[in-house]
Amino acid sequence: MGSTGSAKGSKTTILSIDGGGIRGIIPGTILAFLESKLQELDGPNARIADYSDIVAGTSTGGLITTILAAPFMEGKPMPAKHIPNFYIEHGPKIFPQISRSKFFNSIASSLGKVIGPKYDGKYLRTLRNQLLGDISVKETLTNVVIPTFDIKLLQPVIFSTSDGKENVLKNARLADICISTSAAPTYFPAHYFETKDTGNGGTRSFDLIDGGVAANNPTLVAISHLSKEIVKYSREMLVLSLGTGAAKKHSNYSARRASRWGLFDWIFEDGKTPIIDVYSDASSDLVDFHVSTLFQCSGCKDNYL
Repeated sequence: MGSTGSAKGSKTTILSIDGGGIRGIIPGTILAFLESKLQELDGPNARIADYSDIVAGTSTGGLITTILAAPFMEGKPMPAKHIPNFYIEHGPKIFPQISRSKFFNSIASSLGKVIGPKYDGKYLRTLRNQLLGDISVKETLTNVVIPTFDIKLLQPVIFSTSDGKENVLKNARLADICISTSAAPTYFPAHYFETKDTGNGGTRSFDLIDGGVAANNPTLVAISHLSKEIVKYSREMLVLSLGTGAAKKHSNYSARRASRWGLFDWIFEDGKTPIIDVYSDASSDLVDFHVSTLFQCSGCKDNYL
């Protein structure tokens, strides 16, 4: 991978991280290993952000993106080796499990799984605010791109370092962006916040949910974000796109079963949420198809991993 702010004509490096909830521990483990190898080459202070022109992440990938790019420790990002432990330590509190006996003994809990989000998101909000404070997106140490979706406007809202620098009303707190891109429907509450332009007195409101409904795999969003720069300087791209694995090789869904499903079954079926699984997997796979085709047609398929 190249270095941030790479010279004209050199490779533009993109790191992309899919959504996937608790399975974010998988790309987190890969990145921890990658950073350790970079440190063997360039010293203990080397960070993934030093080698990435842009880091893009959706949902849990957005959380990892901020860990890799936000100025946590003496102006440097948190070491990637902390990411797996982050999931091990905080995952059970972000995704608390309810015992079967308590679930069936509590009518309120049972109804809550149907008429409200599965998790209240309080711990995640508190954790993000504690870690990131008032750090805004324009302050990241390399360019970041984090997709969300505005349910009031019914359109994607993409937060990026460059937009934050150019537009005060898009310079949101990283904590708010992380909570928003992680707000998966049926799992976590939607997130509302406002940004203000104190100079002009303007405000902008956001009503956001998980960016995975539009771009669970943010690779194409990242490429589009840099397309002007790539064309202008005739740069070659080098892309590392990390998924979050899958719970099983094949789902238990089938056309025979789904043909009998109504609204409730698509939202809650055998402890899963089929409609969310379908949208997120379709989004990720379609992006991979497009990007693979792009690189193959460009004669540089080895530049896309």
